[in-house]
Amino acid sequence: MIRELSVGIELVKEASLLSVEIQRVLTVSAMQKDDRSPVTVADFSVQALISHRLKEAFPEDKLVGEEDGDFLKAQEPGLRESVTKYVGSRLSGANELSVARWINRGAAKPCERFWLIDPVDGTKGFLRGEQYAVALALLVDYQVEVGVLGCPNLKIDLFDEPGVIFYAAKGEGTWALPLEHGFEEATRVRVSTCSRGNEARMLFSYESSHTNVNVVSGFITGMGIDRDPLRIDSQAKQGLLAAGEGEFLLRVPPAESPGYKEKIWDQAAGMIVIEEAGGRVTDLDGKPLDFSAGLQLVNNRGILCSNGVLHERALQVLEAVSG
Repeated sequence: MIRELSVGIELVKEASLLSVEIQRVLTVSAMQKDDRSPVTVADFSVQALISHRLKEAFPEDKLVGEEDGDFLKAQEPGLRESVTKYVGSRLSGANELSVARWINRGAAKPCERFWLIDPVDGTKGFLRGEQYAVALALLVDYQVEVGVLGCPNLKIDLFDEPGVIFYAAKGEGTWALPLEHGFEEATRVRVSTCSRGNEARMLFSYESSHTNVNVVSGFITGMGIDRDPLRIDSQAKQGLLAAGEGEFLLRVPPAESPGYKEKIWDQAAGMIVIEEAGGRVTDLDGKPLDFSAGLQLVNNRGILCSNGVLHERALQVLEAVSG
């Protein structure tokens, strides 16, 4: 998987830098208009770019992505022109039809070997000019083999400047690389060794509607956690946990949607990044995540990520507070 990992890192780096350009130029006007146009431009542009690059590198591989090229073709001309412009700044031969075609490569179904992309994970963080992630993973026989997270606005203790790429391959550990620097600065990261609940740090979705606040509050009390949760969007949270800057991440189905199932592109890259750093990822019942059942984790309930040391205790507390 060395070539797949190397290609994945380069693609996420290129796409992350493109997303930075879009965020800087478009988010101010979007916040004034209160719409999602810039994140839509970024979603489409990133998926088109990565899709085309993957086709060049691995022409037989399938791609599963969040965005739909036919939906893009139905949008107003200004949005289509913006997407074509940004993709064309990286790829020759980009026009509205080719860009839509590249995006539509992401309409494949999960199979024995496929790439999985979430082009802009953390929509509201992107719109606020804060945290989001470009997430790419490779699955073989429905197991995550490679994961890359581009976090353009994230600052971790290892590096002086914001902007980091986390990457992992099965059996190779997890590494962090400054977004705008070379591989000579790549550093292996590991989860924390914290073994006391009261010293643990929760990484929590910025949007409280993404989880069941009552269960999370009960979990915090049951674990004896004293610190306030760090609220942050996207799979950047998984990167922080892998780098030892947090111990827990919970995704509990909201009370109003108890049957909610996680999308596979929201979890795959972050999962291997945590696990290869020494952490553990299961659902709320302690079951491994099952990527073999389609676009959603229909055989799992919620998500629990931890530094591993505290995982079993966390599952016991979750069982108690979930009733």
